[in-house]
Amino acid sequence: MWEAVAYAAVVTHFAFLALGILGGFVAWRWPWLIWLQIAAASWLVLVVAASLPCPLTWVEDQARQRAGRPAHVGGFLDNHVAGVFYPVGHEATARLVVALVIVSSWAGLAVVLRRRRRAGSPSRFRRSSPDRAARR
Repeated sequence: MWEAVAYAAVVTHFAFLALGILGGFVAWRWPWLIWLQIAAASWLVLVVAASLPCPLTWVEDQARQRAGRPAHVGGFLDNHVAGVFYPVGHEATARLVVALVIVSSWAGLAVVLRRRRRAGSPSRFRRSSPDRAARR
């Protein structure tokens, strides 16, 4: 059971990382999601910049220990991301690439929203009424 908890923590970590990095692109379709992405990206920056412990890493380590396995030395990025998604020792470059991806997703969202306003399409934040849809 504890192994499953550890694996669930790792999967949740990857999902959160994906939201924080790629969520801005998903917001092109669902603009309301940008607020979740901003919160996730802010947390990622805070954890990395301030070297804060991540609660999911704690959960994973506790579950590994209860399953009779040693806790990882280092955090999630050190154990599951470095060496897989970028070469070990190139953390600064990886952080720069991630920042560029996030900023480009936000810039793209601004373009998408501007185009929608110019085209007169209804905002994704409001539901259009049946009467409004019939007038089109």
